Amino acid sequence: MNVILHISKLTPIKHSQKIFATKNFNQLRLYAQLPKRFYKNTGILYSNGKYEVTLDQRKLKTPKGNLFLVSSEPLALAVATEWNSQKEKIVQTSMHLTTLCNTAIDNPNNLKKYDMVQYIVNNLDTDTVLFQSDDEELYKFQVEEWDPVIQWFCDRFAVDIQKSRAMEGPKISENTKQVITRHLLSYNQEAMFGYVYGVDTLKSVILTLACVEKHITCERAVLLSRLEEEFQSGYWGRVEWAHDLNQQDLQSRLSAVILYIYCNSSTHLMKRKGASEI
Repeated sequence: MNVILHISKLTPIKHSQKIFATKNFNQLRLYAQLPKRFYKNTGILYSNGKYEVTLDQRKLKTPKGNLFLVSSEPLALAVATEWNSQKEKIVQTSMHLTTLCNTAIDNPNNLKKYDMVQYIVNNLDTDTVLFQSDDEELYKFQVEEWDPVIQWFCDRFAVDIQKSRAMEGPKISENTKQVITRHLLSYNQEAMFGYVYGVDTLKSVILTLACVEKHITCERAVLLSRLEEEFQSGYWGRVEWAHDLNQQDLQSRLSAVILYIYCNSSTHLMKRKGASEI
């Protein structure tokens, strides 16, 4: 027995000579309701070599119930600012730094640093900027925009990497993978969560590294990751509420990634115990 409901008018449609109605249809919720803001002020505390975030008198906890603890004071301040910027409702999908920190603290998939490094290195085989179009006009655009970043990557890490216009994709040498593996292993585990988030955002290891190394800005990296979409928009036009919103969201995500990696990689931003504190 099939039931069809016309959602816009909230009226049942006749089907198979029978009419089905729902008295409480208006009470149906398709999405979880956003939680209300329950605090007035945010702050940070320093305790036992770590920084905590406070919501009034409450200490912030992760989804798994672990105490929210980070080693970087600027990172703790940035997370506190995210929570302070929430209005009447708490939109957790807009708090990318909080999400990154929660993932690193809870580590729901029990990932080790080497697991994440291998995941990132394997993504070189499907890197966005290495797959270039067989359409001549788009290819010319990709050569102008992508090739300088590819060349920077080769020069920076002393590797030889080739792009591809074929369906089977580029061939990444084992030497290239070993070089990038050694570079990524020089970061701590917390920073690697940021790298994974960045690669998943841009669909490109090369663009993520170029952004972390300050060769290109976050705005530029997002633009390059969406190059084909931008090219097509030049022909068919932009849908402002869709294309622009997606672009801004990606820029927000990537900016959070870069800040997170920087805070977890720069020793002068991380509190260390002095001899008198031990």
